Amino acid sequence: MEPRPRLAIIDSMNTLSAFQTGFPGPAQNGTPPAASVSPAARRSVGELLREWRQRRRMSQLLLATEADISTRHLSFVESGRAVPSREMVMHLAERLEVPLRERNTLLVAAGYAPLFRERPLTDPQLAAAREAVDLVLKGHEPYPALAVDRHWTIVAANSALAVLAGNASPALLAGPVNALRLSLHPDGLAASIVNWHAWRAHVLARLQRQIDVSGDATLAALRDELAACPTPPDAAPEDNPLTDAGLIAVPLRVRTALGVLSFYSTTTVFGTPVDVTLSELAIEAFFPADPQTAQALRAHAEAIAAQRAGT
Repeated sequence: MEPRPRLAIIDSMNTLSAFQTGFPGPAQNGTPPAASVSPAARRSVGELLREWRQRRRMSQLLLATEADISTRHLSFVESGRAVPSREMVMHLAERLEVPLRERNTLLVAAGYAPLFRERPLTDPQLAAAREAVDLVLKGHEPYPALAVDRHWTIVAANSALAVLAGNASPALLAGPVNALRLSLHPDGLAASIVNWHAWRAHVLARLQRQIDVSGDATLAALRDELAACPTPPDAAPEDNPLTDAGLIAVPLRVRTALGVLSFYSTTTVFGTPVDVTLSELAIEAFFPADPQTAQALRAHAEAIAAQRAGT
């Protein structure tokens, strides 16, 4: 039996089956889901560990101290003069906070089998995780919320996201939809974002932080693409949001059919994942930043519910 559809993405979008877009499909012919391994161009485990150490801005002495090993041994591992055990690879990866996908890459580079599976969210073993995401998205209505993968591809969303995406081009909403591209692309929400300059700075800074942590080339390409997006013709003059003493965070202010709506966003992730898919899944939830936004969205949801009840 095919899994039931879960929270089709956005009413005004082409309907996307949540938890399938952007993730590998179900295993075929009973084949177990493969473990995820990022390409490393046949680089040695020592080279990869050195790269992760440098990315974390750690000296050999600091990493060796935190890992409770000698600096000499770490130097030998990085130079290829010593082959680390499977346990040592995992031990160093833990201290370096290497993502699960890249831990598999380290293990393969060291000559070991990958450890962490990458199951599609349609996999029966992830049923509890699917239900958890469903509950969060549905429970957040009438306010927008969406689930994204590591590259910001939307894999599920609640019905309230349609309000934000109402002015986007249908072409940009077809197929896999990237949430950040949708917000800054000229055919997306860019012209509708009141504080475009501040929101653009927030998006690019957040992307850069992710790149610094992960070294992900796809995110780097996305950052370059979004940085090149032109300023909307009617964008308000650039200002410094820090001069507004009433702000607690940079909001997203969007012109919609309901008027100008203002939101703060939060990010939710699974706390202790041992599956690559879950480790890379995040829920972005938007909360009203002012009473007018809250009232407009509640009234909109009530009107839709009344309309459906009358049909």
